[in-house]
Formats: sequence, C-alpha cells, structure tokens
Amino acid sequence: MKQDTLRHVPVMLAEAVDALAVKPDGVYLDGTFGRGGHAREVLKRLGAGGRLLLLDRDPQAIAMARAEFGQDPRVQVRHGSFADLADWDATEGGVDGVLLDIGVSSPQLDDPQRGFSFQADAPLDMRMDTSQGESAAEYLARASETQIADVLYAYGEERMSRRIARWIVERRDEGQPIHTTAELADLCARAVPKREPGKHPATRTFQALRIAVNGELDALERGLAGAVRRLRPGGRLAVISFHSLEDRIVKQFIRAQSQPPPSRRGLPPPVHAPLTLRALGSAHLPGAEEIERNPRARSAVLRVAERLPESAA
Repeated sequence: MKQDTLRHVPVMLAEAVDALAVKPDGVYLDGTFGRGGHAREVLKRLGAGGRLLLLDRDPQAIAMARAEFGQDPRVQVRHGSFADLADWDATEGGVDGVLLDIGVSSPQLDDPQRGFSFQADAPLDMRMDTSQGESAAEYLARASETQIADVLYAYGEERMSRRIARWIVERRDEGQPIHTTAELADLCARAVPKREPGKHPATRTFQALRIAVNGELDALERGLAGAVRRLRPGGRLAVISFHSLEDRIVKQFIRAQSQPPPSRRGLPPPVHAPLTLRALGSAHLPGAEEIERNPRARSAVLRVAERLPESAA
C-alpha cells in the first residue's frame, strides 16, 4: 500500500457516518469507497447481522476494497458507478443508508499518472474508471470548438472558455493535439490574461473536463434517484459534495422530494408527485479544526435526508 494511501483522510468522517444513524443489523451502501475511510467507520458500528455494500468506479479503489474487506461476510464489493446502485441486486431488498462522497478523491489527485492534476506532467487521462470510456485527451481530440467552450463554461464557470477552446482547436488543427497535463496547463496559462489570486489559470478547465469525461453530474442525478428507490422507510441519505454545481443538484433534489411546489395566489395547489424524503437540517460544513488539519475539506458540504414511510409519501 502506498504511503499517500495510508495518509488519506476522509472528509467529515464522524458527521457523515453519524448522519446515517447506523443500526447494528442494518444494510448500508457506500457508493464512493475511495480508500475506505467512511466504510471502515460504518463497519465498526455494524454487528454480525449487518451488511455493508461497497461501490466505486475506480478499479484501484475496488482492488483495495476486495483486499481489505473481501473476507468479511458482512461486506459485498462491486466495481461500478453509484449511478447504477438501484440496478445492483444486492440493493433489491432495500438499504438503511446510502453515503455518497462526490468528486475526485485525494489519492486520484495525488497520483500524477491519473491525469487529474496539473501539478505534474502526465498523460491527460482524468477517467475515474480507467477500464472504459475516453480520456480527456481523446475528448479534446474529437470535440468541436463549441462543445469544448460549452463544457468549460458550464462545468468550470470559466469566463475565458471560448478563447481556451479556440486555442485548443487551433493547436489540434496544426497537428499538435494536447496529450499531457502540462501541455493543457501551459495553454491555459497563456490563454487566460488575468489570474485569480491563489488559483492556477488551468484550475477551472481541469475541473470542467473531469466532470465532462466522467459524466459526473448525470451520475449524481441518477444516483440520488436510485438511492430514493432503494432506501427503506427511515433510511438515511448522506451526500458530501465539494463544488457548487454538485451541491446545487443535491440541494434541489432533496427539496423537490421533501417539499410540495409553491402554490400561486388564486390558483389551486399544483399537482405533485408523492413526497419521499424529509430533509434533516440544512447544509452541514466542516469545522475550523478539520479544515486546518485537512485543507481539502474547506469546500465540503454535507446534506442529509431521511426516507419517508410510504403512507406519509
């Protein structure tokens, strides 16, 4: 096991696992195993009759999960996206809690060969599941200028999206497509005239490409819907996100599932689907001590909801 794996610190560990209200004989699903920090804490709280279901898109994460937990009869491990959690037959009987820790993990960022970071030169990959799909370099080699610009603006909120996209395509047309993280970071540094304090000019571009290559926002929407389908009455959904785009999806989903749509004066109440969730508080944020200990926690947001009984829905 690599040293950086050993040092990996899960964000909002106690808060997230406490939010699940783990029952010793319950069934819980960790849809983003990562390096197992949250899963280990859940397992500590389970008795002999409890079950823990582990999912991850990353083959390296799944290899670690199987090596560490494969012999535990309480644990089942599956390589796959949490977007498809409701399609896993292990969830068919229902679960008492679902935990999702959204986005790229620290080990993925810290491994230069994964291509998530511009801190070191490496192949521009960015795939969470390296066994399938196209890399970021392959995407940039085939996408149109408009498509690239739209991705950078929508997923990275990059104001210079059109300029960066134009430079990428011009370079490609000259027979010099981008293959590495350093090439893309250098292009962004030259294309973005004004730098945000404390932020590399390539930060937003790298974030946007990662989200696009991995279909992260679509996966989140599907995973949330699947969680509601599989949660038993009283079961908990706990989601940690690190970006406003992701948090907005989680917040709006919980609101839509827990509150009827607003009515307008003079009109009959709008027809709506049965409510399925009860929001438990608003956004939960990491404390100052955790942020000081783990700076990557500073943008984390935890949202929690509870599945309503069918009769209440």
